Amino acid sequence: MTELTIMTGGCACGRVRYRAPVDPAQAYWCHCRMCQRAAGAIAMAYCNVAKADLVFTSGAPVEWASSPIARRGRCGDCGTPLTFHYPDSARIDLTVASLDEPGGLAPSSHFGVESRLPHWIPADALPEMRSEDYAPLQARWAAARTGGEEPA
Repeated sequence: MTELTIMTGGCACGRVRYRAPVDPAQAYWCHCRMCQRAAGAIAMAYCNVAKADLVFTSGAPVEWASSPIARRGRCGDCGTPLTFHYPDSARIDLTVASLDEPGGLAPSSHFGVESRLPHWIPADALPEMRSEDYAPLQARWAAARTGGEEPA
């Protein structure tokens, strides 16, 4: 197991600040259309942490349901994207760009590659996954469509 590093971050205006133990191996690119639209960017860089370990030291993000299965957090004042998570998951993604010192992280994989814009982010040697190949995501969407319970 990779050693966790305590990292801090926050929004552009400084209202929201956080700290969390981060595993540098848990950083990745997400190319899905939902992330592209939520960020107004070609992709989102995330690092995945345990929700129980994330501490907001100042302020808190404003959350909204970005889809029937997911929530995103941003600063209510400046709008900086900060988090993405599934409500039924014990984990949450922090935006790498909101970290105070993101240079210590490097992506370990690409997700949502069916929506990658190859002229902007070309393929590399990192592992890739299409959204439809990630079983937990498909189970969440199936539950949302049928009104059933989301997976634990």
